[in-house]
Parts: sequence; C-alpha cells; structure tokens
Amino acid sequence: MTDIIKTDVVIVGAGPVGLFAVFELGLLDLRCHLIDILPRAGGQCSELYPEKPIYDIPGFPVVTGQAIVDNLMKQIEPFNPTFHFNEQVEGLEVLGTPEAPLFRVTTDAGQVFETKVVIVAAGGGSFQPKRPPVAGIEDYEGKSVFYAVRKMETFRGKKVLIVGGGDSALDWTLNLQPIAERVTLMHRRDDFRAAPHSVNAMRELVAAGKLDLVIGQMTGLKGENGMLSAVSAKDNKNVAFDIDCNAMMPFFGLTMKLGPIANWGLHLHENLVPVDTAKFESSTPGIFAVGDINTYPGKLKLILSGFHEVALAAQRAHHYVYPEKKLLFQYTTSSTNLQKKLGVA
Repeated sequence: MTDIIKTDVVIVGAGPVGLFAVFELGLLDLRCHLIDILPRAGGQCSELYPEKPIYDIPGFPVVTGQAIVDNLMKQIEPFNPTFHFNEQVEGLEVLGTPEAPLFRVTTDAGQVFETKVVIVAAGGGSFQPKRPPVAGIEDYEGKSVFYAVRKMETFRGKKVLIVGGGDSALDWTLNLQPIAERVTLMHRRDDFRAAPHSVNAMRELVAAGKLDLVIGQMTGLKGENGMLSAVSAKDNKNVAFDIDCNAMMPFFGLTMKLGPIANWGLHLHENLVPVDTAKFESSTPGIFAVGDINTYPGKLKLILSGFHEVALAAQRAHHYVYPEKKLLFQYTTSSTNLQKKLGVA
C-alpha cells in the first residue's frame, strides 16, 4: 500500500510561478510538494524558450527563460521543497469542508498526498508529449515506447533508439549511453536544437564508436505484444532501412492540455480557472489558481502577474493551514525573522 504523503501545500506545476509560490509560502512556514509532468523544473521557460530573452521581469533589463528558472531554484533553496517530476495529477478528492479544506491528491505514478491547500500553477495546462505519426504506436506505449524516463534502470542492457534533435533527446542519449547495451540517436537532419555542449559530447561518442547517429525518419514499428524488435525508417534519399531496438523514446515536442484538472469541478471558463483577485482562489475553497491557468477581469498572461498572484494566494493559504494563528505581515528587508528563514541573518 502506498504511503500517504502529508503536506501543507501541493503545487501543481513547477514553472516560474509555481517555483515562486514555494518562496512566498516558505516565508509563512508552509511546507510544499510540487508535481510536474516534465522531467525538470521550469515549465514553458525551460521547455519552450530556455535561451529566449525576456525583457519584462522587474530588475532584469534582459534575462533568459532558463536564467529565471535557475535563479528561482536558488531563491527557494532555504525552504527545501520536494519535487515529483514525470508525474501528472490524476485525481483530486475533497475530504474537508469549505471552512477547513483537506484534499487527497493522486498522481499517475501512484503517489498519494493529503494536503490542506492545492495551488494550480500549470500554465496553459499540462504538457503532453506529441505522439509520432506512426501506425500502431499506441500498442507499444508504456511497454517498449516511452515519452519520459521514470527509472533509468528500465533501459539498462537494452538497445535504445532515441528520436529527436532537442535538449530532451540529447540529454537522454548522453545519460543512457553508459547503461544501455547500445544507444542510437535518430534525427531527420544532421543539425540539432540542443545545447552545443550536449551536441559536442554526442558527436565525440559517435566518433569513438560508442554511440550510433542515424539521419532519417521513422516510418513503422516491428514487434509483437507491445515489445519492439526494430523500427523501420527511411533516409533523406527515401532509402528504407531498419534499426534494431527493444526500447524507443520519441521526443517530438510537447502540446498543452488542461488534462485531469478539467474534472475537478472548478467551474471553468474557456478551459481556464476563474478566481477572485483578493486571494486568487477558485470556486472550491482551498484550491487556488495562479499564472496562465487562471482568469479574471483584466488578466494579463505575464510571469510578473503570476508572481503577484502567488503572494496574495499565500496569505489565504496560511489561514487554512494555521487557522488559529494571526498572520503578521512582514518585509524581508526589515524582518530578522524572515531573514533567518532565508539564511541571511
């Protein structure tokens, strides 16, 4: 039986707004667990535009998406949040009352949480991997075709084919190469969107004969009972060939879907969560929505707006976690109590 994880707050989404929520909640002594379907923190900033310059973050004339994430991760270190990556929230059950909220949250990895507060910071929704347009791939998913790595040991001693040319494809090519029997990286062209140091490391392994690089596109799958034996492909001259493998990981990008959040009874409006602007709470007491996932009159989909929203949501969250404790508003610039929490006093 899965042990139930009890915490003050479950944050759904580990993008910039979800990460800053950890900071605001931590100042108020609220413990957080974050759940994200992606393999790392950062959300859209890390997955869609890590090197794209952003010009409207206060105090930064220009900063990249990844730099925002890196700085936020450093900023929340004093509060030691727990991350649950490669997981999607599948169920939410209301256990408490409007006056004393309590929720049971479950994920597709079998994790169960009991929490007094849920903060939805899922951006435009959950990111879902794009399925390659190959007939019958559904029969192999979860058995020999995977869109994320939950446990690296799953691939030990296997012939692994990784398809794609971005950071995820290159990262897992390099990480799995030492433990797999053989790793083959296939991309439609000999040009990659991944970080240059990853591309250089991949090419060095290819030159040393420790990794296979194939230029082409997959056209079909071969195998039985959901277990791959080979992937059919064609090169840029339309010449067909097969790649022997018993595990494949296609990285064809991500699409955004609201996902199971749509079934939480939050009175959605155009797939967004309506909230009030005093505490950014949804129609269900104890469930808050911040960032691009929410809607209210005058809403602007900006990261800085999300930062403001979590600051106010945290105030109300404190009331639910510590109903008998009066909250005294303090400034980090002058409060030695807050500075001690941050490790600077």
